[in-house]
Amino acid sequence: MKRWFAFMVTGLLLVGCGHESPNDFLAETDEQLVVDEDQTEWTKKENEKQGLKEAELETNGTEKSEPLYKIDDKTWTVVPIEEANEKVVLLTIDDAPDKYALEMAYTLKNLGAKAIFFVNGHFIDTQEKAAILKKIYDLGFPIGNHTYSHQNLANLTPEKQLQEIIAVNDLVEEITGERPKFFRAPFGANTDESKKIAADEKMVVMNWTYGYDWEKGFQEKDALREIMINSPYLNNGANLLMHDRKWTSEALEGIVQGLRKKGYEIVAPNLIKVPE
Repeated sequence: MKRWFAFMVTGLLLVGCGHESPNDFLAETDEQLVVDEDQTEWTKKENEKQGLKEAELETNGTEKSEPLYKIDDKTWTVVPIEEANEKVVLLTIDDAPDKYALEMAYTLKNLGAKAIFFVNGHFIDTQEKAAILKKIYDLGFPIGNHTYSHQNLANLTPEKQLQEIIAVNDLVEEITGERPKFFRAPFGANTDESKKIAADEKMVVMNWTYGYDWEKGFQEKDALREIMINSPYLNNGANLLMHDRKWTSEALEGIVQGLRKKGYEIVAPNLIKVPE
């Protein structure tokens, strides 16, 4: 049977929830985004190119599990709730899906490592980008909310903050069938309003422990790999921030291997407690 999903970009409105429409920053278009047999064929070719078998892709990997960890809202570290391995780190990737997110997802999949992909809505503006996001989700990676247009929420009205956050949740749900469970404000600029919206949407607010790939000195594979695995901020429960960037994609395998060599387990996001 033909597998497909479709949505109207102009139909991603908040009116049904009693909210103002996010069309102020959604491109005005009547184009219907459809993923059908052509996209299925594209997916198969990508799987073959990456050497992944269909059997490895049968489960999404984001299924609900009994939580073993929680996010500390002061240190942003991953903390065991009860009896669980303390020596873990969480991988997160922001600004997806720009150019390298799918490549990074395949790298992680081949390594058996999990991560949260925090998405910006303005990157999901074409059929191809919607398909890429769905593929990342289908490979087993939860999709987090990084707002629609990556503005500093502290500079926006409560109404605009609502639009920036809800529009992404609606869009991700249209594409994947699941609303995000994790929220990360651009620049880490959480506000009372954004925290309230996240709570209403049953999302965990999440900043990070450390990250370096936006700094000029670490926009290169080897330098980034070395600092990510030898950072003075690397400790139990560290919440690692990375971005959809060429040098980060190139360094990712080495980062995962280096962390594991130091004895750190890459924690699965579905083991983190989220609001019910």
